[in-house]
Parts: sequence; C-alpha cells; structure tokens
Amino acid sequence: MTDNIQTITPKPLTADAFSIFGDVIEANTDAKNFAINDGFTQRYHDLAKVDVNDNNGHALISIFRSTPLVQPIAIKMMERHPHGSQAFIPMGENPYLVVAAPAGEFDVNNIEVFIAKASQGINYHKGTWHHFCLALNSESDFLVVDRGGEGDNCDVLELDGSLVIAQS
Repeated sequence: MTDNIQTITPKPLTADAFSIFGDVIEANTDAKNFAINDGFTQRYHDLAKVDVNDNNGHALISIFRSTPLVQPIAIKMMERHPHGSQAFIPMGENPYLVVAAPAGEFDVNNIEVFIAKASQGINYHKGTWHHFCLALNSESDFLVVDRGGEGDNCDVLELDGSLVIAQS
C-alpha cells in the first residue's frame, strides 16, 4: 500500500447514478410491471439487458458465495468482461458494496462506490470495470447471470490499494 491513501464513501445505489455502468435490478414503482398468473403474481418486467452473444456466447446461471473483507477495504483490483454483461442478484438479507468504473480505458479517478440494499441486484454492461462482489455483514450468496463461450472474457488490473472505501 502507498502513503497516498484516498478514501471514497459509498453512495446509495440508484438507477440514475448507476446508469453509465449498467442496470439496477429491483422491483419498484419505476419498473414496468403488470399482474400475471390470475393476479397472484406481479411481474417486474425487462429489468436488465443480458448481453452474452459475442463469440458464440451463451447465458450462464451460477451462485457466487462471497465472504466479507476486513474493513476498511482497499481497492486492489478491478476487472471487466469484454464479451458480455454480468448480473449479481443477492439471495439473502445483507447489503453489499458495488465498485465500478466506466467501460473503456481504465482511470482510477473514475471509480464510484455504491451501497446496495439486499433488494437490489445489478447488471454490469459489457466492458464495465468493477471489483469482485463485496459482501457486507456476513457470507452472502448471489445469483449470477453472465457469459459462457469462446474467448477470454475477463481482464484483470491490479491496483496499489491507495483508494480505500470508507467503513460501511
């Protein structure tokens, strides 16, 4: 770690604030929704764009189990998936942190940190830089929808850890 530590404070995850990175997946009044199954189910429709078709890609559904890191968290890596989107939907009651930077040439100064509620999932657009899943409070499971198929779909950058997330 360097001597030049900068702290970044997580902000609430909203669709507007996150729009350059991807989609917020949540059932709220802003989402297109309608009744199905004889009125016993409310469908919140078309909440994220799953983009997995590059190089004969196909959708994968997985569960990631994430262990919380010791806080404060130093940002020591970022990754991106150049051939497909990647969605994380929490399967428990814990909030979690979302660390993202815009697609394209990586710039540490463009990193933003969000705190997501357990009722909010996220879908990173293809090529969006992000940190791996940052569970808070306790071990947490996430349903993950991403791309399988030909080609290397994960670019990883190592960072010096001089950007630290304020205690959450």
